[in-house]
Amino acid sequence: MEVKQGIFYGVGVGPGDPELLTVKAINVLTACPVLACPQTKSGEMLALNIVRGAMDVSGKEILPLRFAMSRDKAVQQAAHQEAAEAVCRFLAAGKDVAMPNLGDVSIYSTYCYLMELVKARGFETRMVPGVPSFCAVAARLGISLTEMNAPLHIVPGSWDLPQALEWPGNKILMKSGSQMPLVLEAIGRQGGLGRSAMVQNCGLPGERAYPTLEGVDPQAPAGYFATVIVKEGEG
Repeated sequence: MEVKQGIFYGVGVGPGDPELLTVKAINVLTACPVLACPQTKSGEMLALNIVRGAMDVSGKEILPLRFAMSRDKAVQQAAHQEAAEAVCRFLAAGKDVAMPNLGDVSIYSTYCYLMELVKARGFETRMVPGVPSFCAVAARLGISLTEMNAPLHIVPGSWDLPQALEWPGNKILMKSGSQMPLVLEAIGRQGGLGRSAMVQNCGLPGERAYPTLEGVDPQAPAGYFATVIVKEGEG
């Protein structure tokens, strides 16, 4: 008798607050016997911690996924291949696997790299959307991200900021913490610090909100999960 293959789910769990998990996310995570969770070098599984704040995972099999924090593409690809192979072993045994991802599963998500590799091995994949970090940040700050007929740009903090800041409309600079001195310098050169805001670790322990970037110390630790919103306008 042929064993039914499992399905690989990518589940967005929001930026940090367990109450932001959707009903669908909870249902999928509850139904899957295996949770494949990104793990830092120190052993922390942040996405899993968020899930634990919303539901009981004591009966789940936890598959830690260790990804190399390296800019070397070959190193990254090898880590993705290893993680995909680990997931596929469970899928081949007929077990559904859910991978919780911070924010939304389609935005700068590791799941999407694994999804393509798992698809290539003939397994079914499904995505469950979550609350994006920048939407939670805007809500935390009490500001709108868009205005009528104006675009919204989403870029990583490591991108070409002088160019991005010239674009019309509002800008979201994601994962800006490690680049904070350069981010503040680029925004400051265009006179935009007064119309820029930031939240660090939104929904997580240690959350800090800055309604304006004026006076922010560029050398102060910002953490990896720092999201900056730059409003269009004159400086």
